[in-house]
Amino acid sequence: MKNDVNKSSVILIVDDTPINLEMLFDFLGQAGFTVLIAEDGESAIARAEYAPPDLILLDILMPGMDGFETCRLLKSSELTQNIPVIFMTALSETVDKVRGFELGAVDYLTKPLQHQEVLARIQLHLKLRTLTKTLQEQNLRLESEIAERLRVEEKIREQAALLDITSDAIIVKDFVNQIRFWNKGAENLYGWKATDVIGMNVNQILYPPESLSQIQNISASIAESGFWQGELHQVNKQGKDIIVASRWTLMRDRNGQPKSILTVNTDITEKKHLENQILRAQRLESIGTLASGIAHDLNNILTPILTASQLLQLKMSDTNERNQQMLQTIENNSKRGAALVKQVLQFARGVEGQRTIVQVNHLFSEIQQIVQETFPKSIELAVDIQPGLWAVISDPTHLHQLLMNLVVNARDAMPRGGQIKISAENLFIDQQYARMNLDARVGAYIVITVADTGIGMPSDILDRIFEPFFTTKDIGKGTGLGLSTVRGIIQSHGGFITVASQVARGSEFKVYLPAVEVAKTPQGQDLELLNGNGELILVVDDESEILETTKISLETYNYRVMTASNGIEAIALYARHEDKINLVLMDMMMPSMDGATAISTLQKMNSQVKVVAVSGLNANDKLTKIPGVKKFIPKPYTTKELLQTLHNILVEKAPNPKGAVKA
Repeated sequence: MKNDVNKSSVILIVDDTPINLEMLFDFLGQAGFTVLIAEDGESAIARAEYAPPDLILLDILMPGMDGFETCRLLKSSELTQNIPVIFMTALSETVDKVRGFELGAVDYLTKPLQHQEVLARIQLHLKLRTLTKTLQEQNLRLESEIAERLRVEEKIREQAALLDITSDAIIVKDFVNQIRFWNKGAENLYGWKATDVIGMNVNQILYPPESLSQIQNISASIAESGFWQGELHQVNKQGKDIIVASRWTLMRDRNGQPKSILTVNTDITEKKHLENQILRAQRLESIGTLASGIAHDLNNILTPILTASQLLQLKMSDTNERNQQMLQTIENNSKRGAALVKQVLQFARGVEGQRTIVQVNHLFSEIQQIVQETFPKSIELAVDIQPGLWAVISDPTHLHQLLMNLVVNARDAMPRGGQIKISAENLFIDQQYARMNLDARVGAYIVITVADTGIGMPSDILDRIFEPFFTTKDIGKGTGLGLSTVRGIIQSHGGFITVASQVARGSEFKVYLPAVEVAKTPQGQDLELLNGNGELILVVDDESEILETTKISLETYNYRVMTASNGIEAIALYARHEDKINLVLMDMMMPSMDGATAISTLQKMNSQVKVVAVSGLNANDKLTKIPGVKKFIPKPYTTKELLQTLHNILVEKAPNPKGAVKA
């Protein structure tokens, strides 16, 4: 039985392609609508003014007068300005959509058209038009101030019902903090289903105890101003910290009384992580510049003190023993001050020294011997060196100092004992990896990892560990220059360092040092073994540079590639090429539709879909347990890691894997 709205509604279709007109004419006619057609903008305007339809489906790309100009003229005429216009287009650029909405269109339909989507959106906007007419008639009987408030409130309610496809988390809570509305975006961001949290206290679910005082202040502020926005620290279902840009709006009932609070949260965790990298680098650079200037002045001050103390000891050799001791104290402390200044300069300007080709694995033997002879027996040392480790150009003394600083810090982090693991491996950083890490450059590196099972560090400490004179050790047990010196040595080699730490779980320092140019880099040989067999990979990422470099990398190694800039575009491409696409490489953090929602939709379309998830955030159980996700790759990743992952997944069921990957 056809919908009553369909029977009484007239639809005007405007398209210069006969087959599109014929297809929509038949489909909408069968759905019960009265259908009119026009093949160009001029005839569409004439027909709409002669007999105004209830809704217009308007193609954008037409010869002569295009859809945008046709829509502008329709909206400028009193006879047709209230007719809803839905654009039909293959364009996906945001600027085109914004232009259409500015001209007065109510919606977009993306080609190729899905019949059920077309029908649903037409019925939705016909109902909205009917509702709008009814509201306008009722509002004529009300005072202007109350009428405006009703329209705003109704608009918010309608938007809340239609915004489940957004990646933003939309939450409505009452004044005792009980959750009344929880959209799909909130489910994806926090991991809680709406059925699990409706009626629960939002503060107990999303906020750590230390944030509750801030939430109380915000609640008091919104009661006065009606709106608040800012950044908040929250936790998801797995207990992982996230940062959101939050907007709070006070909702009122028909009588103007406060009723609830609408919150819209956007996940900015990854964005803040990148910002912190930049700010940390700028802060350390500023501190280095200041330290360099101070160190220069201190050297000028210490030099005459040290020289004078030594001369006085020579010229006053016959003075009493107490005076000799005082002069010796002056000399010793001047030398200590000079040593501290030297360490500051190493942080600020790096170190030069006598550079030579160094096989780092020999240094590990020395470090291992020192640890075994001097460290407490409660500390266990494990060493894992990759065979064929590349060499670096360095001063062996500086590398020894670097390693000892890291190992000693690991020891101090384990007062009750534990394990220190030192490892080293070769890594070729390609353009793909370098684009996703601010400090990396394309080339061959060795990666030295020093990991411990100690007390770990919270994030506020982690942000400051490379600052000179910053230390968490007791007075007299550390100068705070160890890690700043490490950073200076690494920077002077053109390398970089990363740190990961969890309280009570331990810390891991990774040192990346440029390797000596190798005549036959194994990278080319390794990747040659991982060539594809022309498999089609759908790459989905909102970063255009990542899309481009990944596409080039995969095509270089005998894969075919399709790209999509968001989840919605990916689903449309997959629907058209499902039988050809062998694997989907899906970024998890995207606007419009995030990776989790897109993967869930792909899984419904094809339960056998193979997906590799990619994110700048660390992997968690939520990502790895999504149906269809075969593997998770953290950003930044190298081409070698990507090719190895694709190879493992695409040939996992092949009867002869070795033969399957031959180029």
